[in-house]
Amino acid sequence: MTWLLLAFLGGVLTILSPCILPVIPLVFARSGRNFSRETVPMLGGLALAFTVAALLAAATAHWLLVANEIGRYAALALLGVVGTSLISESAATALARPFTHLGGQLISRTRERSGAPVANVVIGMAIGLLWAPCAGPILGLVIAAGARGTAPRAAMLFLTFALGAVMSLAVVTSLGARIIARVRQAGAADVVVRRVLGFATLVTVIAIFFGWDVALFSRGGLVQTASAEELLVSRLTPGAVAKPIAGISLDAFAAEEKARAAAISLSAADGALPGFDGGSEWINSPRLTPESLRGKVVLVEFWTFECYNCLNVLPHVKELYSKYKDRGFVVVGVHTPEFARERVPENVRREVKKLGIDFPVVIDNENKIWNAYHNQYWPAMYYADATGAMRFYHFGEGRYDEQDKVVAKLLAERDAAPVRGDR
Repeated sequence: MTWLLLAFLGGVLTILSPCILPVIPLVFARSGRNFSRETVPMLGGLALAFTVAALLAAATAHWLLVANEIGRYAALALLGVVGTSLISESAATALARPFTHLGGQLISRTRERSGAPVANVVIGMAIGLLWAPCAGPILGLVIAAGARGTAPRAAMLFLTFALGAVMSLAVVTSLGARIIARVRQAGAADVVVRRVLGFATLVTVIAIFFGWDVALFSRGGLVQTASAEELLVSRLTPGAVAKPIAGISLDAFAAEEKARAAAISLSAADGALPGFDGGSEWINSPRLTPESLRGKVVLVEFWTFECYNCLNVLPHVKELYSKYKDRGFVVVGVHTPEFARERVPENVRREVKKLGIDFPVVIDNENKIWNAYHNQYWPAMYYADATGAMRFYHFGEGRYDEQDKVVAKLLAERDAAPVRGDR
């Protein structure tokens, strides 16, 4: 029950994170309709589809991953037609012609004159297939707990997380209905309201299809929820979060810096770089090992390409790599996926190229590297010195100045006492 409560509260908090923003226009477009017959089935379909997609993310069968990818594009197509039908019924009819009879029925049921619960469940499922919540501490724990347990337990955890998010979205939808009602009272014609909602839906669908949602929504969160999630985890499941494998946090480093005014001496290391055994494929580099990295200062960053927080951190990681790579600094990006489409190697290779990442990336689809580092966060940064000892760690965004100082000091420390085989 404690885990279910934690998962539910984690879902509730997603309304405050940037990752929920892409689906809000899609949900908001259904505002002003009968709550029990249309809104509830839609939100139920969203929760169901997210649960199934999250369970598929743990599957290794390639055909399941491909099926999930196809489902995502089908969802975009359906929501595109829904948005178009809100703008123009004649256009919706024309778009429906190439579809099957079943597709035509679904499209017709999405029009304003019909409130069929089944059609709204389908629309909700389409939205659920497009939603990838932020990977905060709670979702990381839920995914890890689901991976270690049985499929029914994993399904219950994911569904509970989704229901928490759905409850928050229900509040947003209710507020949206009130706003629309006031707009209509002010004299706006129903056709204008409908077309505005349809336009918002189409813009969102296009943004998600081309990946523009990252730029549009990644910095649009109201607050950062990581601290609230960490508080919940510490209160409800204090033994659930594993201690970092080694080193000290950058928060502690910042405190040291403030107290000691740029001292070069760093705290003693208490663990070795675990390495990358279990990685299935390397991008931009041959296979790397702790031995091959000896003499280098190493940043191991855990990320995944649909994590908004990871993408917000990426420019800073790239800048850090560009600044220090010629002095013996190496970044190893460990791509540990959350959901199914992030498990497809072709997708990872494409995103690495599109994002302009030129440092080594290893694909960790089985979470073996993740587990070796006792990691539970996206993004997470682990710094090792030139001897291969773990020295510092940081979870989430921020602390960019401290990370720059850490790299500079570890390099200065290496240069003051060169390691055998460094060059």
